[in-house]
Amino acid sequence: MSGTKAVLPYGSWPSPITADDAARGDALLEWAGFLGDDVCWTEVLPEEDGRSGLMRRTADGVEEVLPPGWDVRTRVIEYGGRPWLALSGRAADGLVFTHGPDQRLHRWRPGSEPVPLSPPGAWPGELRYADFAVHGDEVWCLRETVADDTARSAVRHLVAVPLDGSAAEDPSRVRELAATHHFMTGPRIEPGGGRVAWLGWDHPDMPWDSTRLMVAAVLPDGTLGPPSVRMGGEGEAVTQADWATDGSGTLYAVSDPDGWWNVHAVDRDGGTRSLCPRPEEFGEALWRIGLRWCLPLLDGTLAVIHGVGERRLGILGADGALTDFADPATEWHFAATDGRRIAAVASSPGRRRTVVLADPADGSVRTVRAPSAEAGSPASDVPAPAADASAPDARMPASGAEALAPSVEGGSLPSDAPAPSAESVPSDAYATTPFRRTYRADDGEPVHVHVYPPHHPAVTGPADELPPCLVLAHGGPTSRSHLVLNQEISYFTSRGIGVVDVQYGGSTGYGRAYRERLRHRWGQTDVQDCATAARGLIAEGLADPDRIAIRGGSAGGWTAVASIAAEPGLYRAAAVYYPVLDPVSWREETHDFESRYLDGLIGPWPDTADRYARQSPLREADRIRTPFVLLQGLDDTVCPPAQAERLLRRIDPDTVPYRFLTFEGEGHGFRRSATVAASLRAELRLYADALGFTPASS
Repeated sequence: MSGTKAVLPYGSWPSPITADDAARGDALLEWAGFLGDDVCWTEVLPEEDGRSGLMRRTADGVEEVLPPGWDVRTRVIEYGGRPWLALSGRAADGLVFTHGPDQRLHRWRPGSEPVPLSPPGAWPGELRYADFAVHGDEVWCLRETVADDTARSAVRHLVAVPLDGSAAEDPSRVRELAATHHFMTGPRIEPGGGRVAWLGWDHPDMPWDSTRLMVAAVLPDGTLGPPSVRMGGEGEAVTQADWATDGSGTLYAVSDPDGWWNVHAVDRDGGTRSLCPRPEEFGEALWRIGLRWCLPLLDGTLAVIHGVGERRLGILGADGALTDFADPATEWHFAATDGRRIAAVASSPGRRRTVVLADPADGSVRTVRAPSAEAGSPASDVPAPAADASAPDARMPASGAEALAPSVEGGSLPSDAPAPSAESVPSDAYATTPFRRTYRADDGEPVHVHVYPPHHPAVTGPADELPPCLVLAHGGPTSRSHLVLNQEISYFTSRGIGVVDVQYGGSTGYGRAYRERLRHRWGQTDVQDCATAARGLIAEGLADPDRIAIRGGSAGGWTAVASIAAEPGLYRAAAVYYPVLDPVSWREETHDFESRYLDGLIGPWPDTADRYARQSPLREADRIRTPFVLLQGLDDTVCPPAQAERLLRRIDPDTVPYRFLTFEGEGHGFRRSATVAASLRAELRLYADALGFTPASS
């Protein structure tokens, strides 16, 4: 390829990353674990209607563990949880898992078809199971019973299900162990089986507000003694607990009594001590039941995932010393251990989601499932790659880490320009080098952002032109986004569109005080912080002030709509995915898990009804003049289609150009590649029209 870059208007750069590529490009790898010596994980298969296959690596490549067609996925609290567990350290003993379509608990042994362990519900999906542990000849877990397919009403128990399958036809064989709280995690059984621990919380708290660590004795008949609270309570959120492996009776808890999720040891006599007190997070918001960030190892150390605004894998010694793996990954997810090694999904600014195996004995991190691997293809055995070193456009300062972006399709290079070849240049060469920024809001509070400059290996923008920019508002809102290589972001940046991913006040990863910035101010702090980020880029000369768009899904959709109502002169387009918009009705329409979420985000209902009216994005919807595209799954139980429809009833289509795209069979978060691709094409078309560029054809 020539060293001279072609000069083309921003937004018109040709890219080999099509919407279809972006939809397929980042495999959704989750829930790593061990089956004997094999590392296994679940993987969403977009071309099979989003079925979640349980995969493993063999000498011949990556293959499914179960016979064809099984869907390893639980719908507990709608966001799901850990859906499978090996029954022992021997692969021959098989595993248990929840099957997506009927939500029943099944057992599988090698060489056979899975068989149900739990009884059917009154309707498919009434009874849901997650977060398993083995106790004798039973599997102990969380069971959720929902009233109907909207999941607006539910009860939860810790239960014991016989492994012999006798409960499949006789529901009375399922033993109820505990129901201490409206919400609970699955059980953690002490080595030796003497005690069991779990987390619990009740409305109106969310699991990042206040939870309690419960411990009960396991009695000789397999029932539980009276449970006691060992840690947590009002204003403290225990987000994970696991027992030490040495038989000492120590319980490790990740909790935030000092404002940061740190690791604590809870002694048998009830005393607690922080093992590595520092102003960083060793845990995350518990959106999915069974997530773990602190893994006790057989040698007495702890594998921990920690950081501020990112996550590194380290080993925490008994003396409090913390040593990180020398690996470029800046995000670690879905970790599990066999006591010696750690399996996880890792990513970084230079690496898309990858299943890896980390070994503290030698400090190695090996790739098990590379980002490009598919079922049946060879699996890489090389160490995890170093971060990508491709430079961004010179207009953007290069510092920091990761990438994310939507898609653009367009045009052709002039005849004298060096034409990039999809065959000769790998798609990751089109990924930008992102960097971190912290801007200051009007009140002086920090606003953390990830900046993804436009980047193309063979094209640059005109010297007298600034790039258009997309402002990303992540979902949650008590969540965060990750500074990692991401095909969807590369879809946009490789076409000459910048992206700024805003970790607005309320985001996780920066301690409780930063999370609490959003308390009772949803629709205000998030909107102001997104505007601060956009104006920060403009002030640095990194974005065209007349070509700013905003993009968000779920809670981010709320922020996007509120932003175009509050800042009509700042944003020229908006892409809104499955939003919550009317907080009053959403309280009654959404599922049980989030039905009291707004108590913290806005205030208790009806005592603060004035805030609900004032902070709703619908309040000033008639002021909206910004063109937008609205994308909605028709099977969404978290943000039902009625939310989107309420916005459209307040919009005059003769005044505000918009498109409303709905998708049958899609819920909250699109799983089918065709849906994702169609959504990205609709976005690109909107941005081209509203921001004034002509995309190249793909």
